[in-house]
Amino acid sequence: MDLKFNSSRKYISITVPSKTQAMSPHIKSIDDIVVLGINLSRFNKLTQFFICVAGVFVFYLIYGYLQELIFSVEGFKPYGWYLTLVQFAFYSIFGLIELQLIQNKRRRIPGKTYMIIAFLTVGTMGLSNTSLGYLNYPTQVIFKCCKLIPVMLGGVFIQGKRYNVADVSAALCMSLGLIWFTLADSTVAPNFNLTGVVLISLALCADAVIGNVQEKAMKLHNASNSEMVLYSYSIGFVYILLGLTCTSGLGPAVTFCSKDPIRTYGYAFLFSLTGYFGISFVLALIKIFGALLAVTGMCGLVS
Repeated sequence: MDLKFNSSRKYISITVPSKTQAMSPHIKSIDDIVVLGINLSRFNKLTQFFICVAGVFVFYLIYGYLQELIFSVEGFKPYGWYLTLVQFAFYSIFGLIELQLIQNKRRRIPGKTYMIIAFLTVGTMGLSNTSLGYLNYPTQVIFKCCKLIPVMLGGVFIQGKRYNVADVSAALCMSLGLIWFTLADSTVAPNFNLTGVVLISLALCADAVIGNVQEKAMKLHNASNSEMVLYSYSIGFVYILLGLTCTSGLGPAVTFCSKDPIRTYGYAFLFSLTGYFGISFVLALIKIFGALLAVTGMCGLVS
């Protein structure tokens, strides 16, 4: 509400906020995009894209190596969900630390939205980690790159987006090429397993949905990457902890990891640290360019 005065009269000018402003009155029209201390808002769009893609490539390359290294520990394969629990704990800690370093610590995205995002995050990361007990890592990564089509479908149904013929054709060609590569790999990889395929398929479906939900929430409420990581992964940690407790899967995993804590928890820490750095750049890609372009860029790097 603006009050304006002149010499002869005074009047009141009322400005009705838009729908977005009404839902999130604390949002600034322009907000800096900061990733790991790097203010990307100072660069043009092309430079922002290459910085984010380079960050995703470097950190997820190390992330993938450490993930396969953890599962190479003899006897660790049945504990993929426990690894996810530890990973979510580290992500929450890292997100809390980063959030404390920025000025605006107020939560912008509603709690109900975070509960949905946390559920999807648990699905995609838990199923992905568990699938590595049945698939070799290259097969898993290539298979996950086929989520371009589910991401497009999620964009249509969740965000009401419309894609042109060129976008659909490019996604189909890229997905078919990656599927062909996966089928060829299955004939030579001894770890290729139907159970692993089912798990990774469910994971990529959840991953496709979560990208669109994150994009919609971050753009609507202009939330920071650290806020998104902190709340979604801390809530997800509670989900997994309850699940492992109810299924009696927590005790055996803790007992196993306590026998060799340096290799298990040490690898898990490095694995989570590089994953946190990687997801920070992924969220920046989603916020700036959208879920489809972020997924396409990641698939292009892998292929």
